Amino acid sequence: QVQLVESGGGLVQAGGSLRLSCAASGSFLSIRLSGWYRQVPGKERDLVATITDDGTTNVANSVKGRFTISRDNAKNTVYLQMNSLKPEDTAVYYCYANVRRHFWTTPQDSWGQGTQVTVSS
Repeated sequence: QVQLVESGGGLVQAGGSLRLSCAASGSFLSIRLSGWYRQVPGKERDLVATITDDGTTNVANSVKGRFTISRDNAKNTVYLQMNSLKPEDTAVYYCYANVRRHFWTTPQDSWGQGTQVTVSS
């Protein structure tokens, strides 16, 4: 069983910054891809940014230049630094990881419980 525990959400004024963290725990072999998605009520969950274990990133155009994703492989932790936040960034942010538990199994998707980010105007 793999658990993803997020932290760092909250309320911030427009133009401010927040840093989200997501730590993976449990029994697993590796995490090739991890990242962040976000969702507002009534809409689909959208990709924010992902990062591979060798540091290759993919960042949504809507946050490019404002958000930075990074990870610490030794700590099994992925981070999302969010700067110049806008009210439209308000959403529940979900941590994602594509986890391989054993060398003989295929990687499976895992999700965190979500953390609320609210940006006031």
